[in-house]
Amino acid sequence: MSFERGSPPVSLTRRQTAAALAALPLALSATPAVAHGGGGRPRPRTLHIAGDSTAAQKYSDAAPETGWGMALPFFLGHHLSVANHAVNGRSSKSFIDEGRLTALLGGVRPGDLLVIQFGHNDEKTEDPARGTDPYTTYQEYLRQYVEGARGRRAEPVLVTSVERRRFAADGTAKPTHGEYPAAMAALAVEEGVPLLDVQALSLARWQELGPDGTEAYFNWLEPGQSPNYPDGKQDNTHFRPAGAVDVARTTARALLDGRVLTPRDVRRLDTRVPTEWITWPQPV
Repeated sequence: MSFERGSPPVSLTRRQTAAALAALPLALSATPAVAHGGGGRPRPRTLHIAGDSTAAQKYSDAAPETGWGMALPFFLGHHLSVANHAVNGRSSKSFIDEGRLTALLGGVRPGDLLVIQFGHNDEKTEDPARGTDPYTTYQEYLRQYVEGARGRRAEPVLVTSVERRRFAADGTAKPTHGEYPAAMAALAVEEGVPLLDVQALSLARWQELGPDGTEAYFNWLEPGQSPNYPDGKQDNTHFRPAGAVDVARTTARALLDGRVLTPRDVRRLDTRVPTEWITWPQPV
């Protein structure tokens, strides 16, 4: 993997490397997995997700909080699997600095996809471990994901950050990600990488649903509604199952519309996916 334009060198401790390797996910599929090699059966194509808490796998101690990556397999064909590497609280910078991109790339094979969605935590510029500048360090770190995927003969896909739940007094959905989506779009043009503008798509969806309709999509809970949140919760960033399913559907449709995937690669784009299909494993 090459590093360009002043990207800081990555120096990993044994502890960081071990933590990153331990965090490698199991590949998930919407159908029983195809055997990997052996018996002449082909290895399935894998879609790898590099991202933050909005996409990440959630466990039983966080339910009903749900990452959109948990719902994405429901919209993919039988021959595709999902390896969700997204981790709570990570930015494009901290994901790399912790060795997670290196560990992820170790499992990438020719023909795979690497879907890259960071921005929420890059915006925390007061935190030197995570913050990046949109048109300098943010692009420099994202370029490392692109080069890493291409170095493994996989296809990188840049995805702008899903929007938060923010509304003006008149009920207008408000963008919250500043210049980060535009900076990612500019990099996509420069590098010739497919761009899925999930920020714009989700903003339009929240506008359609309105302030009241979006509450059921985000982790808004009344006191006593969930044993994990006895005092309730008003979270305008993370999803409940309905929101995760909606964002996963949007992402799958964008992959199709952007010709990253073909019609045979997707399913259920226009049919109901029950939220009961979402499950939360025990913490690891």
